[in-house]
Amino acid sequence: MSFAPHSLKLLAGFAVALFSTLPVSVSAAEPEGLRVFTCGHSFHVWVVPILSEMANHAGIPNHRALGKSGIGGSTVSKHWAVPDDKNTAKSLLTAGQVDVLTLSPIWLPDEGIEQFATLAVAHNPDIRITVQKYWLPNDEYHPVYPLETKKKVDHNATSIPELKKAQDQYDKDVDDYVSDINGKLKTNALVTIPVGQAVIQLREKIIAGECPGITRQSELFRDNWGHPTAPIMALAAYCHFAAIYQRNPVGLPLPAILKANPAWDDKLNLLLQELAWEAVTKQGLVPDKAKAVPAVKSR
Repeated sequence: MSFAPHSLKLLAGFAVALFSTLPVSVSAAEPEGLRVFTCGHSFHVWVVPILSEMANHAGIPNHRALGKSGIGGSTVSKHWAVPDDKNTAKSLLTAGQVDVLTLSPIWLPDEGIEQFATLAVAHNPDIRITVQKYWLPNDEYHPVYPLETKKKVDHNATSIPELKKAQDQYDKDVDDYVSDINGKLKTNALVTIPVGQAVIQLREKIIAGECPGITRQSELFRDNWGHPTAPIMALAAYCHFAAIYQRNPVGLPLPAILKANPAWDDKLNLLLQELAWEAVTKQGLVPDKAKAVPAVKSR
């Protein structure tokens, strides 16, 4: 298989155990930055500036955030339904100018994922499309849309074993759905990002008293529904960074989003980096050769 210049920058095209993998060629050389477009809601769209900051800190040149489509409480289909004359995502994808498209559905089915994938692959067969598997709203897998936003939830009292079972089922449903799209389109362009699993690991660390600067699970959320505070936002961005750039984020400096609280220091940042890398590698998103590539170029 030959690769276009921009696909070479993807360092093996997100080799994923869940799907057929591309040939892998990974070196310690810094990759060229990628052109990223994001469609998302309030559990995802903030990844854009954090990911850009992380790419800059890693010394990756020319990472470009092409833009974002931000719609509150949105399915991917809502982003697809934006009128063509205002739909920047469609325009850039049609022009073949996107290397990575990040998506974040709520519940499935969501026809917008396949619609975007069909358009994207038609104009850039080497594109990669990430589908975020997020943490469960209201600490439960109750796939009814629209979500119940006013339900009372005590995040500190949630049974983590039960939550993990629910997260595992949700993740499997997303993985199967995405795998079916890949098969239908005869591609391996779509991959899933295990943010929800990383959040559960973080909550277990808090319960065990092993999370610097955070003593209660509720500190991770702004409301009962589960809108995230900065630690989850940084964790999600690290998961995307690791999968997109095939780099262990350990060693990157404290991102700006964590600097608002003095308790969120380098020790917490290191934990978030480790948890993101563990989640991404456990899923098989990083080929073995990439595991030796550091996040930060030696200086």
